[in-house]
Amino acid sequence: MDDRLILAIDAGTTSTRAIAFSMDGKALAEAARPLAQRFPQPGWVEQDAGEIREATLNAASAVVAEVGAGRVAALGLANQRETVVFWSRRTGAPLAPAIVWQDRRTAEVTARLRAEGREAEVQAATGLLLDPYFSATKIGWALAHLPEVAAAAEAGDLALGTVDSWLVWALTGGRVHLTDATNASRTMLMDLAGLHWRPDLLRLFGVPFSALPAIAPSWGRLGETRLFGPPIPLAGLAGDQQAAAIGQGCLAAGQAKCTYGTGIFLLANAGEAVPVSRNRLLATLLATDGAARRYALEGSIFVGGDAVKWLRDGLGILDAAAQSEALAASVPDSGGVVFVPAFAGLGAPYWRPEARGLIAGITGSTSRAHIVRATLEAMSQQTADLVEAFAADGVVPQILRVDGGMAANAWLCQDIADATGLPVERPRQIETTALGAAMLAGVGARLFPSLDVAAERMIAPGERFEPRTDAAARAARRETWRRAVAQTLAGL
Repeated sequence: MDDRLILAIDAGTTSTRAIAFSMDGKALAEAARPLAQRFPQPGWVEQDAGEIREATLNAASAVVAEVGAGRVAALGLANQRETVVFWSRRTGAPLAPAIVWQDRRTAEVTARLRAEGREAEVQAATGLLLDPYFSATKIGWALAHLPEVAAAAEAGDLALGTVDSWLVWALTGGRVHLTDATNASRTMLMDLAGLHWRPDLLRLFGVPFSALPAIAPSWGRLGETRLFGPPIPLAGLAGDQQAAAIGQGCLAAGQAKCTYGTGIFLLANAGEAVPVSRNRLLATLLATDGAARRYALEGSIFVGGDAVKWLRDGLGILDAAAQSEALAASVPDSGGVVFVPAFAGLGAPYWRPEARGLIAGITGSTSRAHIVRATLEAMSQQTADLVEAFAADGVVPQILRVDGGMAANAWLCQDIADATGLPVERPRQIETTALGAAMLAGVGARLFPSLDVAAERMIAPGERFEPRTDAAARAARRETWRRAVAQTLAGL
């Protein structure tokens, strides 16, 4: 019996989680720590980089203490993408708050560049569209507006990167400054075909090359951590959505998954060639070992589970997010209520960062159950938006694999099937982001010969939801949703 374990860290937006997986994919120990977000101005979203580091190390330490450091054969890391951290090379201390992927403070910058006709060249180079979602404009803003960051850059003391780089620095005691190519592909600074930083984009966004991390493969001997006892090789590294796709076994072209966490992210494996979207989807890297590459098409929606969190914390109509399932099922429909949760703008396929949320159709008979149901239906309808855009780009999934915290809601899974017309599969191991990080680490540490073998051994089949509504009912719901989105966008 192989009693070796793989430690996976999933450093998300609202929590960071560590899980010890057995070689057959069972989660044997787990610890999670919450992460706070701050909203200092409308459209601004920040986090304490020190809190991200300490929460992550605390969760990982708790899991290692439970299972024993001697059993941990490899470490894999997945992380919230696009969020940028700035720190001192000399002291390792953060220089400013982390600017979170949801942050909209650079919307004017991206709008100006779009008006100047720069989007086509940026998309051709990076696969991305001009939007404040991505890291490049966040970095340029910080260098222009934060004196501590600018001074460190001038002195050659600045290190910056996405959350993976920050945590790799922490895990390796400052010995390693790198990012993997999947995270680099989300910065709007990396050449998607060549997997290198592009000097023309660094100049465009005002980013100093000297502060950037090296770009590394998604698996291999990337470093080691000595923080938990005997050295543990860091052998897998990927952005959270790419890790989730791997954890769902989306290893062949056309296979697709959708993650329902803070946001909603649909990725479809696009094969070995860089895909080109004509429907405002993103081309991104799925994984690479430094030689072979797998690319993906992606649609990103900024608000998913955050809308349910708002119902709980902002409106106080839920005591816990888990109540949403029973409340949605308690009414036959939403009572005409439609919710477009554009708290941080609209993502794919609209890409309107200036959009704001809308609740339409409220009457005197509207109850909290109707609003909760409309909130969940918004997740399904936004997913259908993405599925239609993918189909227009020639990628038509036969099955939609779902994961993330909101996928635990069976009512939502069924509604996604009804809204998209696709069978929905929910895995037995819902923490697919962490599982994907573990699979990458297992291959990187040579515990498995390939990702295909890792998938065979670690992924267990789950539950399937078949569409129940007919095409006419589906079309009627889609039309109602489109009208609400049009109302949201009117006058922008």
